[in-house]
Amino acid sequence: MVNMDLLIKNGTIVTAKESYIADLGVDNGKIVAIGKDLAVDADKVVDATGKLVLPGAIDVHTHLAMPFGGTVSADSYLAGTRAAACGGVTTVFDYPVQRKGGTILGLINSKKEILEEEACVDYAFHCCITDLNGGEILEEMEKAVEEGITSFKCFLVYKKENMMVDDGTLARLLLRAKELGAMINVHAENPDLIDLNIEKFLAEGKTSAWYHYLSRPEYVEAEADKRAVHWATHLEAPIYIVHMADKEGLEACIDAKRAGHEVYVETCPQYLEFTCDVYKREDGRNFVCSPPMKGEESREALWEAIKAGFIDTIATDHCPFQSYEKDWGKDDFTKIPNGCAGVENLYPYMLDAANAGKLSFERVVELCSTNPAKIFGCTNKGSLTIGKDADIVIYDKEKDFTIHVENMHSDYDHTIWEGKELHGYPLQTYLRGKLVYDNGEFVGAPGSGKFVKRVAKK
Repeated sequence: MVNMDLLIKNGTIVTAKESYIADLGVDNGKIVAIGKDLAVDADKVVDATGKLVLPGAIDVHTHLAMPFGGTVSADSYLAGTRAAACGGVTTVFDYPVQRKGGTILGLINSKKEILEEEACVDYAFHCCITDLNGGEILEEMEKAVEEGITSFKCFLVYKKENMMVDDGTLARLLLRAKELGAMINVHAENPDLIDLNIEKFLAEGKTSAWYHYLSRPEYVEAEADKRAVHWATHLEAPIYIVHMADKEGLEACIDAKRAGHEVYVETCPQYLEFTCDVYKREDGRNFVCSPPMKGEESREALWEAIKAGFIDTIATDHCPFQSYEKDWGKDDFTKIPNGCAGVENLYPYMLDAANAGKLSFERVVELCSTNPAKIFGCTNKGSLTIGKDADIVIYDKEKDFTIHVENMHSDYDHTIWEGKELHGYPLQTYLRGKLVYDNGEFVGAPGSGKFVKRVAKK
C-alpha cells in the first residue's frame, strides 16, 4: 500500500468551479492523490467529515514592515505572515518600494534575507517603482522577471513622499511590462485634487478624520482609475487596479473588460464592509486608509461586480499601525498614518459572506486563491490539484467566531474588525503539507515560508 505524509479524508473539496466529497493525499509538500476512499497509508490522517477543504488563500496586497507616515507599519514580516497563516492565507505578496538610485533586485534581495528568517507562509513581491533611474530600471525589469518578479506597482499619488510617477513614466512601464509578459499594478487617485482639498479643509479648520474622506472622495479616485485604464487600453497593455473602492472607476474598468481589454480589478474587505460613515466615529482615525472607504452606492456596486464576475481578486492592503500612531492625527487628519489590518480576516470574512448566501464558496476560492495565482503566475498555487503545493485550509461552516484584537496573531493593538461576528471559521491551515495553524493557535515556525518564483505571461 502507498504511504503518504498526510491524508485528509471525507472532506468537501472546493474548487473555483465545483465542490465534491473526496479524500486528499499529500506527500513531500505536494498534492499527490484525490479520490473517494483512497486506499493509502499516511503518517497523519485527518477526518474532515462535514468540513470544507479549501486551497490556501493568496493575499496579493500587503505592506509589511513598511516605512510610511513617519513610522513603520506595525506588523513585521514575522508577525504579518504568522497572522496570515492563522487566517488561512498561505502566500502573501509584499510591496517593497524602490527609491531613486535604488535597484529592483537589490531591494528584493534585501527583503528576501529577512523573510528567509521570518516568513511563516510563502511569499512573493510586487516591486513599487518610483524612479526609472535614467532608464536603468526599464532594463533591469527583464532580469527581475527572469528571477520571478513579474509585477510592478505605480503610485499615481504620494507626490510629497516621492513615490508618485507621472503619466509618461506609467506609459513607459506599461509598455515595458507588456514586452516582458509582466504586469503593472496601479494605485489610482488624483494627487492634485487631494492637495487642493486638503489645503481648503485645513484653512477652514476642518481637521477630523471625516475630512480624510472628503479630501479624496469618489470622483478623485475615479478620475485616476479612468486615466490609468485609458493609457493601458490605448497602449494595449495589461493593467491591474489595486484596492478598487468607487463605483465610477469600477464602471470604467468593467467597460474596458467588456471591450476585451486585459484589465484586472482588486478590491478589499474593508470596502465591502464599511462606508465613509466610519470617519464620523470617535475612533474614525483608526479607519484611515487610502483610498478611503466610500459611500453606500460604491459599496453596493462592488458587491454587485463580485457577483457578476467583474472583480478578479480580493486582497487586503494590510498595513496596520498602532493606536498611538493613529492618534498623531487626532486633531489633523493629514498626520494619521494610512492603513488598516486585514490579512488574518480576508478568508474568514469572504467565507462568512458565502455562508450567508451572498456568493458561493466556489466564487470565494476563485477570488481569494485561483485568480490571484493565475493572474500573477503562481503556477504551483491556487487550487487543490494533483501536483500543486499542498496549501490547504480545513473550514468549519458551523464554527462561530468573533474578531477581537486579543484573538488575532499580529503585533498591532487594535483592529477595524473588532467585534465582527463570523459564522464559520478555519480550523486548520497547512503550508505545503505542514500544519501551521490549529484551532486558534499558530503552530508553524518562522523561516518555513519560501519565495514563490513566478512565471511571466506568454
